Amino acid sequence: MAKSMNFVMALTLLALAPLCFSAKTSGGYLYPQFYQRSCPKAQEIVKSVVAKAVAKEARMAASLLRLHFHDCFVKGCDASILLDSSGTIISEKRSVPNRNSARGFEVLDEIKSALEKECPHTVSCADIMALAARDSTVFTGGPSWEVPLGRRDSRGASLSGSNNNIPAPNNTFQTILTKFKLKGLDIVDLVALSGSHTIGNSRCTSFRQRLYNNSGNGQPDYALEQSYAAQLRTRCPRSGGDQNLFFLDFITPTKFDNNYFKNLLASKGLLNSDQVLVTKNEASMDLVKKYAENNELFFEQFAKSMIKMGNISPLTGLKGEIRKNCRKINTRDHI
Repeated sequence: MAKSMNFVMALTLLALAPLCFSAKTSGGYLYPQFYQRSCPKAQEIVKSVVAKAVAKEARMAASLLRLHFHDCFVKGCDASILLDSSGTIISEKRSVPNRNSARGFEVLDEIKSALEKECPHTVSCADIMALAARDSTVFTGGPSWEVPLGRRDSRGASLSGSNNNIPAPNNTFQTILTKFKLKGLDIVDLVALSGSHTIGNSRCTSFRQRLYNNSGNGQPDYALEQSYAAQLRTRCPRSGGDQNLFFLDFITPTKFDNNYFKNLLASKGLLNSDQVLVTKNEASMDLVKKYAENNELFFEQFAKSMIKMGNISPLTGLKGEIRKNCRKINTRDHI
């Protein structure tokens, strides 16, 4: 009898095993092995396409990482950012944070197309984005992590959510922290995830006010190291050149490392939303110092915070759908 009880308990533990490594969400569980049977090559396919895209253009890694972030902060991680305008849907691509800057959609289309051939109507666009963000981090030298999977895709978008919920380059520290807290993220997540600015670019229009009139009294921002500011002004004039691109981390712009935090301590954070991490809050400044001193600690926390961010209000179970085309909702016969 004791043996049979032990056997039953063992079976129960095995059945619950995936839950031990998963994230509880309002709609169910996400766990890394979600596609183990239904599409065993899913992660391999995502990785292959991302590798090719990043090898072709290093900047693409930051673009794919940013898309996941901008998606999760609006209605949760549901691939709503990928929807084009159609019918009653007004695309989030038209919002201020995304217009003229969100990119990488063609890479996600290529991944989706390959996955539809391998295992039709199985892998969600939302999960593709989460995996592509992880792979982009790894391919630029950053940490890896097991991505909890099982998200489904939304059947709608929110232009107003995209305009209001995504932290902006000119937001105050408190506004940015509040936007994170509303999504269940804390100050540690804020500082660690800001570290993604160790790769990628930003446009002149996103930081011009720091060079010429940040304080509102006609004076430049003296929180920005002045020789660095002078260098930026050569390609970011008072007017014009809005789309000119600048490295977020000018030391190692295509390598995922902790130089971003070292730059902040030297007053060389490109965006106001970067520099406020050391000028407006003691707790965030302490975290910046820790990550600047310890790359391993930054990597460890970044991975944890990415998993946490990827679990913002996902659609699971019977909610949402698995889109056949990431840019549009399914017709009824594909639901």
